[in-house]
Amino acid sequence: MSMNNQGRPTAATDVEAPAEMFEGFSGHKGLRLAEPLIYELGNTQTTGVDIEDFDDFDMEIGGLERTTEIGCAGLAEPDVVRHYTRLSRLNYGIDMGVFPLGSCTMKHNPRLNEKMARLPGIGDIHPLQPQSTVQGALELMEELSHWLMTITNMPAVALSPKAGAHGELCGVMAIRAALEARGDAREVILCPESAHGTNPATAAFCGYKVKSIPGKDNGRVDVEALKEALDDTVAAVMITNPNTCGLFEQEVREIADAVHAAGAFFYCDGANFNAIMGKACPGDLGVDAMHFNLHKTFSTPHGGGGPGSGPVVLSDALKDFAPLPYVVKEADGSLKLHEWKGGEGDKSLGRLTAFHGQMGMYVRALSYMLSHGGDGLKQASEDAVLNANYILASLEDVMSASYEGPCMHEALFDDRFLKDTGVTTLDFAKAMIDEGYHPMTMYFPLVVHGAMLVEPTETESKFNLDQFIRSMRGLAEAAKAGETKRFEGAPYYAPRKRLDETQAARKPVLRYTPPSA
Repeated sequence: MSMNNQGRPTAATDVEAPAEMFEGFSGHKGLRLAEPLIYELGNTQTTGVDIEDFDDFDMEIGGLERTTEIGCAGLAEPDVVRHYTRLSRLNYGIDMGVFPLGSCTMKHNPRLNEKMARLPGIGDIHPLQPQSTVQGALELMEELSHWLMTITNMPAVALSPKAGAHGELCGVMAIRAALEARGDAREVILCPESAHGTNPATAAFCGYKVKSIPGKDNGRVDVEALKEALDDTVAAVMITNPNTCGLFEQEVREIADAVHAAGAFFYCDGANFNAIMGKACPGDLGVDAMHFNLHKTFSTPHGGGGPGSGPVVLSDALKDFAPLPYVVKEADGSLKLHEWKGGEGDKSLGRLTAFHGQMGMYVRALSYMLSHGGDGLKQASEDAVLNANYILASLEDVMSASYEGPCMHEALFDDRFLKDTGVTTLDFAKAMIDEGYHPMTMYFPLVVHGAMLVEPTETESKFNLDQFIRSMRGLAEAAKAGETKRFEGAPYYAPRKRLDETQAARKPVLRYTPPSA
């Protein structure tokens, strides 16, 4: 017994709960404080800051000025700080516990990377500074490019795309530019049904017709169906590898050869690159273009809309069509950003974005690479795959694994184990909140009924995984034992209870109305 436990029970299990829970007078539950909206704090008759009236102020916004009261309460600084501090305590993030949200690589973000991104000269850099004053930043971009090309065995990289889907856009635009350069007007892109949903969306956005390729019973691309679909109208195939079922496309080299023989290009969605980093090189697999999600593979978890970065590596066939700008070294050793100069030798597809990309992500990614080293990156992939398979093997006797055999970095289950229990995938996921976990990805990939996609990442210890597995196993066994009440109203212990999903999706209330109105 620890010193803190001597003579006084401190664990929740040591205390006998009252037969009926009582309601408090404050709305709080212990130290979990009920927090209203900031509009509902204070009152509109007071203010935290006194500002003099503008007697001689000329409006210059064309009659669009507000004519009614804003209605915001005036709050003192302590009230504002307390409000947002209390809100932050309601948030669940990767720093709170296991975050099994598959496909988004919600892993620990080393604080070292944050410190590097905030170094003087990096954190306050401005994209309009003269290039002579940002030589260090350009050197960092060149070093990052070197690492990305080395771990993929690809000859070129475009850093400027600002997210994964933006990287897809870059890759498909490079493919289109290459086809146009050879006078080849192709109009179809093939997308396996196990690809990320952004793949067909990107192809359609670029003006291509999308043709879906079915999968096989083992969750992988039906290569024979893909070959049958290849003809002189196909511009490219877009394959996510490892795919959204958490499986490696074992016939990827055969696919690449068939695509190239048809005169098309091979785009690889590299969002799941963290599963094969240091283990397989896209350049060796016949890939022509592949985007990274720097913010996922190389730390900086991005769930919730944080900044992203989606550099694209390009093959010899596409490198001349890379977007601008990119870093080049001058004869005197200085670095500069290459811009379009025109002329026959400049085949770039042009700019994709203003400025040069996400410098903060560049710093974090390079910091991650340098601190791990080449062998460390390989180890990170191996640990991610090991953790996912540990979960898969530990739960497949009580849950239903969607495919036989080992997985990559994501363990995929379906809802067959919930058959006739009255519990759905949504119920199961909500009950995970009561267990203290953010739910896994639900109902995706779409090719699996009632899918539950669990991605533990390489940063979780065996202790954390065992704790998570106990909760998942307990829920699965409770569902099968008929404990439906545990699920149907879950979550019971969250700050907010379960929403009416249909009403929330189809009739969202997006405008605040004061309670008294």
